[in-house]
Formats: sequence, structure tokens, C-alpha cells
Amino acid sequence: MLSAEDIDAFEAGVRGHLGRLWPDAGDPQGRDLDALWRVAAEEGWLALEEFDALDAVLRAARACGQVAVPLPLVDAFVARRLVADELLAAAIAEGEVRPVVALGADRVLVEAGSAATHVLLLDDAPRLVPLCEARPQDGVAAPAWSEASLALDEAHPCDPTQAGWARDVVRLGLAARALAAAEAALAMAVHHACHREQFGRPVGTFGAVQQRLATLHIEATAARLLVEEAVRLYQSGDPGWRLGARLAEEHVVLSAPQIQFGAQHTLGAIGYFEESAAPWLFRRVLADLAVLATPVGDSAADRLLAGGSLPALDRTPEAAAFREQVREHFARKGIIGRTRQAHVDDPRAVRSIAAAGFLGLTLPEEHGGQGRGAHDQAVFIEEMGYHRVSAYVSLNAVLFLGKAVADHGTPAQRARFLPMMRDGELRFCLGYSEPETGSDLAALRTRAERDGDEWVVNGQKLWTTRAHRSDWMWLAARTDPDPSLRHRGITIFLLPMDSPGVTVQEHRSQAGEISCSVFLDDVRVSDDLRVGEVGGGWAVINTALAGERTSMAAVTASMHRQLDDLLALARSDERLLGAAGSAARADLSRMATRLQGARVLVRQAVDAIAANGGSRLEAPAAAVCAGELAVDFAVTTQRLLGPTGLLGESAEQPVSHGAFSHHLLMASKSVIGGGTNDILRGLVARGLGLPR
Repeated sequence: MLSAEDIDAFEAGVRGHLGRLWPDAGDPQGRDLDALWRVAAEEGWLALEEFDALDAVLRAARACGQVAVPLPLVDAFVARRLVADELLAAAIAEGEVRPVVALGADRVLVEAGSAATHVLLLDDAPRLVPLCEARPQDGVAAPAWSEASLALDEAHPCDPTQAGWARDVVRLGLAARALAAAEAALAMAVHHACHREQFGRPVGTFGAVQQRLATLHIEATAARLLVEEAVRLYQSGDPGWRLGARLAEEHVVLSAPQIQFGAQHTLGAIGYFEESAAPWLFRRVLADLAVLATPVGDSAADRLLAGGSLPALDRTPEAAAFREQVREHFARKGIIGRTRQAHVDDPRAVRSIAAAGFLGLTLPEEHGGQGRGAHDQAVFIEEMGYHRVSAYVSLNAVLFLGKAVADHGTPAQRARFLPMMRDGELRFCLGYSEPETGSDLAALRTRAERDGDEWVVNGQKLWTTRAHRSDWMWLAARTDPDPSLRHRGITIFLLPMDSPGVTVQEHRSQAGEISCSVFLDDVRVSDDLRVGEVGGGWAVINTALAGERTSMAAVTASMHRQLDDLLALARSDERLLGAAGSAARADLSRMATRLQGARVLVRQAVDAIAANGGSRLEAPAAAVCAGELAVDFAVTTQRLLGPTGLLGESAEQPVSHGAFSHHLLMASKSVIGGGTNDILRGLVARGLGLPR
């Protein structure tokens, strides 16, 4: 197995030679694929199977995709594994035998036919067959595919037990290459949007363009992370890699056309004419996807229905061990729930996880916590969400306020509030949203004016969840009326909800959750309940948001549990999803694929939080993906289940216990809670460098 440094050096070498022989994705006429194949042999690119280095060969496939070159390195990788003849395997590594995988079932179509010598047929009796003639076929693919004439009587038989492995690897390679080509077009589109001016300003300032490019970036990132995750599983020897590969492949099939067409939409006419690289990338993407459209035998849904669940995402033994510790605690204490109510805590569950120290996971040790990082926090949140442990309100006190109080609070505040958080006793609500202020928190109007050692607060907060049950409000108020200050004029307070002048009006949501309008009329709050500096509230809010962002892991974990519940129902009643190839199974594949994509985006966001305490691009991207998936997931699940999917919790529904219908009622909140997805896409656009 190659080291990470070896793989990085290998990729750099591939890109260097591509830069000399195939420098861009322009017209391939006159490009010398034969010369590139010789370089591949000389540099050892064709011998990567010797090290089982799938990670390296897919890095090379991505590099080739970005310049639309069909160098069949993955084909050589699998061919060397399948052939039994050592001399033949050596000839492949030396470039004397140049295998390409047949693309179609009805006609033997091959890529790179002008430079190939053999065709690898990957049917039930795989064999490597000499190529007699390759006749170029006009069409979308560039360079053109060829129809092959084969010397079947000279075929070299291959190991049939490896045929399934080979098909999965080849398809994963095609997906990686197609995605890389689409990403190259997307990078062109982002650059174009930043610099191309229309109507006196860059086109990237237009909201529609920003929303489109942010969406494409999210889809591309999820697909790329899924490819990387499949490779990670493979290199770690995890048998779940084959399901991971199918999930990655199916995500690319769904997302790559959207990315490519969306990029060309942004490029406009510039991306339509062949002086640009975009049309050639278009041909590369569509050619590879056409091959992936050929029947494969089993989909992601088929593999899931055969047993198991989505592949685990834990990358270290320590993370897996901690996850098992949390699961064991939930099971031993009997606090695993049925329908997870995000707005109601089970006191027994709260006491249990508080006593075990789980609520103080990330609080500093000097404040009674465990001092663990964002990854362990995300694991705990996922397990709570998956097992429907109703302690979310108490956990939120730590996620939303813990780090902010620890970093910005006074010693007295830390001594008072952090133990309450650890014990699950801090009942709070967020005083952010206002009638005229939703996602634009800097525009809030609630005023706090200094009066000696107190502040007098006047204003109104809206959609304040659980205000009717809270003892404290985490209040953002404007302490400087100068409108030009915006962020610099905000201060944070911990406001007692029983203060004179606080009036709470309840509103019941369609899912049964209570949010409130809170009216603040000459409410007095002591200055010793001010958190952070006067006018320094924005820094406090950003610190709070860093903890809050890990809570999105609960959303994907909840859907993961529902997916497993749906699989259990389908395994017990084969009529639910029908036979292989059914539309219902296609729906299940799409949901599973998109869910795994959302999960890897959440993990990327947690990585960013763990690395630098923030996540300006990754967290909004994950939130958009998870939120919109929640809607699609709810609607699709109801379509699959029919009327029973709308029933509430009862003993007659032993698997779902009403979770499906509850999720449907909650789904619309997923794209507006914590900032609408439109606003979050704007944050992603900022992270991509698009102008304001």
C-alpha cells in the first residue's frame, strides 16, 4: 500500500505529464494518446495494482477527467488483477498489452481504441481478448469511441470470482472521471461569474447565479466526498466499500449532468462554442455517464435490501469505540425512544446522559467537562438522533451556549451556568429572530439601553421556540442605535424569563412544536448577565454558532434511522418496493445516495470546525443539503408507504412508531430553521468567492 506522501507525489507526476501532453480539455484532434500511454508505462502508472492502490489510480482518473483525456488507467488496474498469466500482467504494466474495458453489452464499443491492443470483457465469463480492428464511431464522445472486432478464439480467460469487484472498480473510476470533468466546468463557471460583467456589474452578483452555483458546488462536493469515502473503505479493507462505491456512482449519475449543464448555463454562449473547454468537458461527462447507464445487476437499493445499512463514516478506531460506548449506554439505560420529539425532553433520558457526563463532552475540563472535540460531539449527536433519545433540549443548551459562555462569560457566569448545562438543568430559548429580522440577524431592532448597573430592554422576538417553558433567554439586543454599525452594535444577555415586562404568546406548529412571540416592555436585566463586551455580541454569536453547527448531525441521523426502518419494512413485505428495477427501488436508491452525500458533507463540516473552530463554507453547504433532503425524504417515503405512512405513533406500527408522519410534519422546518436555505446558499456563494 502506498503512503499518503507517495500518492501525492504520484498525482503531481500525473498532472505534470498531462500538462505537457494533454494540457487542457480542448479539441482532442492532434493529441497523442499513444504517447501518453507510453509515459504511463514508463512512470509505473499501469502497475498500481501491484500495491492495490485504488486511491492512487482514482486520483489519476480525476486528473484525466479535468482535461477530458480518456487514458484507461483503471482498465489496466482491474485487468492486471483478473489475468492469471504473470507474463501477461507484466506486459500490461509495461504498456505492451493495452487493455480497455468494453463499454456496451450489445455492441463492443471501446474508448481509446486507436491506442489499445486488447479488450477486457466483464461479463459472467470475463476474458481479455486481442483487438483486431477499432473502427471510430461518430458521436458525442471525444475522442470518438470505436467499435471493436475481437479475436475471440485467442481470448485469455480471467478470474470469474473477481468480475464483480472489477465492475465496481471500473464504474467507480468512470464516476470519478465524469465528476472531475463536471467540476472543471464548474470552476470555469465560478471564475466567469466573478469577472464577467453584465448590466454594469459581475454576473456573480445576481442572486439567481449565486443560488445556482452554490447548489452545484454542494452537489459536486457531496459526490466527490462519496468517491473519496468509497476509496477509504476499500483501502481500509472494509467490505462495505462495494456499497460505498455504488452510492458514489449513483450520486454522480444524478449530480454530474446537473453540474455540467448548470455550469454551461452560467457560462452562457461562451461555454457553448468549441473555443471553450466547456463543450469538450460536456462530451467527457456525458460519455462516461452513458456507460454508467448500462445495466449493472444490482443498485444501491438492492444491496441495502440484501442486508445491512449505510457504511459507517468513523475513520478511527477511537471514534468507532466511542460510538459503541454511547450506543451501549443508551441500550443499558433503556432510553432509546420511539418517535423522537425534538421539542420535548424525557427527564429520565436527561438524567442518564448527564450522569454519564455526555452533556459536558466538549466543555473544558477546568469547567467540569470532558474537553472532547467536535468529532466526538458529532458522534454523540448522531447516536441520539438515530436512537431517538429525547434529550435534545438539554443538549442544545450546551451546543448553542456552552462554548460562548466558556469563552466570553465572566468567572461568575461560568460558575453559575456551565454546571446547569452539564446537568441538563438550563432551560433556555434563543432570542434572535424578530418580526422584521429573520436570517439577517445584524438588522435586529430590539433595544437595550444602559441605566446604571442595569439595561432596559424593549422589543419583540418571534418564533422563539420553547419560550413558554424556558427560564432564560439568550438575548441579542442592539445597544448602539447607529445603523451603520450593524454587527458592532449588538450585545448578548442571559435574560431571566420571569422578569417583569416579559410577555409570552404561544404559537403551535403543524408538528406540535410550540414557538412563541416574546414581547419585551421596559424589561430590566442586570449588567452582570451581559455575556461578552458591550457591542461585542457578534463575536459571541459566532462562537455560539460554531457549537450549534454540529447539531445538523441529528438531522441526517434521524433520516438514517428512518431509512433503516423503511428497509426493515421492505424486507418483511417484498410488495412494498417490488422487484429489482422497480421505480420504488429507484426512489430508495436515490434517497440512500443523497443521504450518504449529506452525511459526508456533515462530516466535512465537523472536520472544519475541529480544525479551526469555524466552518464558513462547509457548514452552510451541509445544512442546505440535509434540509432539502429532509423534504425529499419525507415526500418520497410517504409515496412509498401510502396511507399507513401518515399514521401516528401506535402499537400497530412496531417499526416506525409514527416517525414517518412526524418527520413529514417537521420537514418544511428543515429548510428554514436556523436560516433559510436561500440565505445559506448565499453564504456558500461568498465562500466560493462570488462578489456581493
